[in-house]
Amino acid sequence: MRNRYIDLLRCAAILRVVFYHTSTWAILTIVFPAMSLMFALGGTLMAASLDAKGLAAVRSRFRRLLPSFWALAAVFVPAMLVTGLALEWRVLLWLLPLSDPPANYWGALVLSPIWYLRDFLWFVLVSPLVLPLFRRFPLPVLIAPYLLLAAMEFTGWLPGPVLAHVGLYFGAWLLGFAYHDGMLQRMSRRLLAVLTLVLAVAGGAWTITHPGHRGYDLNDIPIGNALWSTAFILLVLGLLPQSAGWLARHRLLDRVVTVLNRRALTIYLWHMPAVILVGVFARWWGWSHVTVSGLTIRTVMVVLLTAVAVAAVGWVEDAAARRRPQLLPGGRRRTPPVVPVVPVPRVGATDAGPVTVDR
Repeated sequence: MRNRYIDLLRCAAILRVVFYHTSTWAILTIVFPAMSLMFALGGTLMAASLDAKGLAAVRSRFRRLLPSFWALAAVFVPAMLVTGLALEWRVLLWLLPLSDPPANYWGALVLSPIWYLRDFLWFVLVSPLVLPLFRRFPLPVLIAPYLLLAAMEFTGWLPGPVLAHVGLYFGAWLLGFAYHDGMLQRMSRRLLAVLTLVLAVAGGAWTITHPGHRGYDLNDIPIGNALWSTAFILLVLGLLPQSAGWLARHRLLDRVVTVLNRRALTIYLWHMPAVILVGVFARWWGWSHVTVSGLTIRTVMVVLLTAVAVAAVGWVEDAAARRRPQLLPGGRRRTPPVVPVVPVPRVGATDAGPVTVDR
């Protein structure tokens, strides 16, 4: 049975990502640190898959993630090759993006959110090794990514992007393990509340005293991001009530949550091309994202263009999950009409009873 609370959180996270890229409001990274939460939810689901399927869970996750990425690549890679992208062996990374696939001058911006899928695939790959270690030594394993992040920040060490994001986001993935195993639920609520408060205060203080080049955008402040996001994850997965049964009483909202969850990867991959395209038109027509009217127009256009992409290729997620492809998922299944069964009388019988033959 699906956890509708998890579905609701994922729905909120993907909407926040889309609106952040549309508005560029730095405050959104503080109010709702969506990327860390998405990794935490991914860790929860991966732990559940490993418990149910074992190592086959890795293959299953790759099977469900890659086809939507290939659909994106099928459109943009030929376009980039025509407009200057060199045809070299690294183009093969568009088949399996365990490292950043190559892009040209415009593709690098349009396809910039692919880093999330790259990190997600790596986290899936290492989960069969890390999950048993986490269950045996939970605290040391949980602290390790944050120590790695601190080492990078205080020594100036600059590893590759994947290892850098292990320090920033793998702790959130491990918190997803903890949620799946019930560790957060078994903690004393007082201790969990104090820990959440301490982390939030520390993250807020670091963010205020170490602003990035965009001010207080947490994406530019790794330590502040990690501390604040960890507090947020503990809040939503450990402290807040986690019942989402009320969704069933609101059919429209329940359907929206279902659709956004079934199309979450498609929305994530295709919303940025929509944002960039709308930005080009906005400069032509003067739709400033600073004014309410300009931002409203931008948001509506981004939603419409993303919806077109979802309608065109969203069914790939159904096929990857081995579900019947649907244009708009989550609808009620049609039940076949009930055909009344007419009893057939036995041979030699009538309504009045058995037929007797005079001899």
